[in-house]
Amino acid sequence: MERTEGGGRRARRHDPERRTRILDAALDVLVTDGAAGITHRKVAARADVPLGSVTYHFASLAELQAEAFGWYVERRTAEFEGLFTGVEAREDLVEVLVELVRGGPSRRRSAVLGFELHLAALRDPALRALTQRWTRDSRAVLARFTGPEVAASLDALLEGLIMHALLAADPEPRETTRAAIVRALAQAIGPES
Repeated sequence: MERTEGGGRRARRHDPERRTRILDAALDVLVTDGAAGITHRKVAARADVPLGSVTYHFASLAELQAEAFGWYVERRTAEFEGLFTGVEAREDLVEVLVELVRGGPSRRRSAVLGFELHLAALRDPALRALTQRWTRDSRAVLARFTGPEVAASLDALLEGLIMHALLAADPEPRETTRAAIVRALAQAIGPES
């Protein structure tokens, strides 16, 4: 709803971005409350839309959650691809991967959403298919620099490092993260020449 000068609400007659705002709000709720805590009311409040707008665009909570996760994966896949645009040497690759693990608040939010998606996918075959496609796409990007087998191992290492970074009370030094990635690449594809 838009606010009037007096602070009251005025109905939006034409709001082509409403559906997208609802999806973004659903992602915000998933970050703060998890998949188990998402409700139509929380999403409506976060998106600043009437509850009926949420149920109009999404017939069920499961549909809302699935579409929000799909929206997240679509954007995250494009962002991930973009991270590697200027990578030409192994050192460039290492720096991108270290930043991926150690990134700031926006990366933290993204990582939380990724793990919420994976947890929800344990019980939902449609979400499992989404995570499998996302994993395949991410590994394909990594494989351009490492080959497919190394990409799979590197992907698993990155997931673990990201989870540990999220959970750590005292973050490990950047150099520790960097050393783990360098070691993994050296073991898998040999030392940099």
